[in-house]
Amino acid sequence: MIGQWLQRLLRPRWAPADPLGRQGEDVAARHLRAKGYRLLGRNLRLSFGEVDILAEDPDGSTLVLVEVKSRRVDPSRRAPPAEAAITALKARKLVALASALRRLNRWQDRPMRIDVIAVDLGADGAPTVRHHADAVRAPR
Repeated sequence: MIGQWLQRLLRPRWAPADPLGRQGEDVAARHLRAKGYRLLGRNLRLSFGEVDILAEDPDGSTLVLVEVKSRRVDPSRRAPPAEAAITALKARKLVALASALRRLNRWQDRPMRIDVIAVDLGADGAPTVRHHADAVRAPR
């Protein structure tokens, strides 16, 4: 218990918290590019949270804040989907992050939505991606 706490304390701020999370974000970024999204940024830090991916929809005008949830899948165990980690509290935080990004960048005139991408990584390393567009309601 103390060892993990100490590890988090000593880890540089730029270091990824979890290699699984980073791997999931890489898969999600490839998925978005393949679908025609333009990536604007990754791991954008604000004072009260972090945006996993910020992208522009293929329509060329809609900004998309993407929350990525990753997990390893063990066929012998039944587990809730990765998307289940988006609680009401997390949804409120995502809406606040979207609102702050709009304000800070003067994007009030651009439509924005919040998507969730779930990445399941199997034992063979092959990812399964589920993209939920407009999964959390953002300010319009």
